Amino acid sequence: MLEVADIIRAAGPAYREAYGPRLLPSHRRALDDLATCRTAARGGHLRRCDHCDKTEYRYHSCRNRHCPKCHGEQTRRWLDRHRARLLPCPYFLVTFTLPDTLRAVARSHQRTVYDALLRAAAETLLTLAADPRHLGARPAILAVLHTWTQDLRYHPHVHVLITGGGLAPDGTRWVPTAQPDFLFPGYVLSPVFRGKMRDALRRADLLDQVAPDTWTRDWVVHVQPAGAGHQVLEYLGRYVFRIAITNSRLERFDQGRVTFRYRDRRDGRTKQCTLPAPQFLARFLQHVLPRGFAKVRHYGLASPTCRRSLEVARTLLAPDAPPLASPSGPSAPAPMVEAEPVPLPDTDRCPSCHLGRLHVVAILPRSRRPP
Repeated sequence: MLEVADIIRAAGPAYREAYGPRLLPSHRRALDDLATCRTAARGGHLRRCDHCDKTEYRYHSCRNRHCPKCHGEQTRRWLDRHRARLLPCPYFLVTFTLPDTLRAVARSHQRTVYDALLRAAAETLLTLAADPRHLGARPAILAVLHTWTQDLRYHPHVHVLITGGGLAPDGTRWVPTAQPDFLFPGYVLSPVFRGKMRDALRRADLLDQVAPDTWTRDWVVHVQPAGAGHQVLEYLGRYVFRIAITNSRLERFDQGRVTFRYRDRRDGRTKQCTLPAPQFLARFLQHVLPRGFAKVRHYGLASPTCRRSLEVARTLLAPDAPPLASPSGPSAPAPMVEAEPVPLPDTDRCPSCHLGRLHVVAILPRSRRPP
């Protein structure tokens, strides 16, 4: 199967040479990591079957969070953990999108603008939720940053999974939304979101780089019911540890051109996009995040500082459930979203005879020093 790594190995050297010192460190690292993922350059181990003596080489993964081949087990663990944290109540999916006039600034100041985007989206929802005219309570919020469309174009936006209700300020009751299929009106969310982004960019001294009409136009905020939240969580989980495109969507790499499938959201049809390899790499790399940037964040009741309040809300929503034991001492810190992948097991069923198990018998050193 064609992989993004194949395209990087073929077209990456020319791409690096073309951009030289202008290539961001995060982009250079992604190119190096993905090109060497599960190859001899990363080292690995040799396993032998204890029944048929079949040997198998297995090379190590790069563990870069933008790699389409890595993090399968990590994604499953993330989904399991967050499914368990969902409250037994209706959820809504709210999508906050940056207008096109802000995208150049976002691309040039990724860490600052992406952080402002996540915070502004969450603060907008928390501000309206705290208002008694709308809810008068504190909801649980999971926010995930996305920067792409299906055809890999630059489109920064935040998906927010928010509870349809919240914990009352005194912590004694759960306050549901007035209607089960309605959270907040979009026309109220949009100007609040716009104002918070403007304040954030002013504090960052970036306001003079933004066209003035940005602050008078309507901003897109989309709200839709999300049921119990499970389907939205599955969707978000696909891109928590990887970005933009999976290897399965790649169709051809021929004569320096890459063809991949995408779904056009305007008509719902599956289409093909063909790009020169350098342009494909440029589209892919523009979604690589700055090193250490947290693209998944928790706010409100989902914040690590509100663990006790979250469990109070869970108890109020399920009054027949047995009472939860109160933790002693201060709340433990929330587990990291981007945990290290689970180490490979020492034994595994042999794919040849299906009777024996594979045991690690040798460690394969790297064929070269890592980039």
